[in-house]
Amino acid sequence: MVRWTPRIVAELNWRGARVAESACLESTCAGNGTVGSNPTLSATGLCGDADRWCRMTSPYYSKQNFDLYWADSLEFLPKIPANSVDMVFADPPYFLSSGSFTCQNGRMVSVKKGDWDLSSGTEKNFAFHLAWIRECRRLLKPNGTIWISGTYHSIYQCGFALEISKFHLLNDIAWFKPNASPNLSCRFFTASHETLLWARKEKNAKHTFNYQTMVDWENNYRKKVRCSRCGKSTCDEILHAKGRQMRSVWAINTPQRIEKTFGKHPTQKSVELLNRIVLASTNKGDVILDPFTGSSTTGLAAHLFERRFIGIDNEKKYLDLSIRRFDELDKNMEKKTSFQQSLP
Repeated sequence: MVRWTPRIVAELNWRGARVAESACLESTCAGNGTVGSNPTLSATGLCGDADRWCRMTSPYYSKQNFDLYWADSLEFLPKIPANSVDMVFADPPYFLSSGSFTCQNGRMVSVKKGDWDLSSGTEKNFAFHLAWIRECRRLLKPNGTIWISGTYHSIYQCGFALEISKFHLLNDIAWFKPNASPNLSCRFFTASHETLLWARKEKNAKHTFNYQTMVDWENNYRKKVRCSRCGKSTCDEILHAKGRQMRSVWAINTPQRIEKTFGKHPTQKSVELLNRIVLASTNKGDVILDPFTGSSTTGLAAHLFERRFIGIDNEKKYLDLSIRRFDELDKNMEKKTSFQQSLP
């Protein structure tokens, strides 16, 4: 079984440098730039292929087991050694961007999230999902698991791709959003949930599930309820109460304003959601991969609970957002550690 070690990272960097050097030498573009050691800098005169390879094989950002890669996942995933990752969390494109509108913070906004979310047609969309899911199966350890988040626009294709790729489905989780935005057309039910698929690589393997941690989970959604008889109000836990088995329907709000302090991603996930997933299905020191990292909520949860994180995204602005969020979390964790060490 391959472990994701600094030696493997160094090997990837070496391979990438050789490919980039070769591409640059063979290029007929003006100028013979050299590949710098800092992947965030654009090498003047460097041909596009070499620049892309350099970005893909050297971390865009790396600190304390938190690595970000500026790359296309379909090109980068094959470079990760087989059987080297413990858990994958993926929030792939839903391919729902169109000319329609939705409600966001009480305002009508365009549904288009970016060119990466534009549909290429059912067959091509499915081929995309099948390709990255098959790569994730290859790089997962035999007892590794994958989580996939999506709406009805994409989740059924992902589920079929999991089946074709011979994953063993463990659960489908309904993430209920109590604060979901209203439906503006008033012609459909208000979309207020996403589906999470949780699957294991090998049918007969023993996957990680921290059962007792989920039973003892305390940070549950509470709703204020007023008794129609006596008039008294109480705050009741919704869908889960500490000490009971956690069910497959989770009530978790969408990201709070504080989670968007440094900016936001159009499909950003709640910190509470990823905290629960990370603690449920991984252990300290495990390697977690997010092939569509966005603003890296997965990475924040991984760092907070002492897991190693590898995030991939082809949008530089979202990697920069991830770095700002990570630096803030890391700074707060250092302050907390210093304070605890100062106590008698």
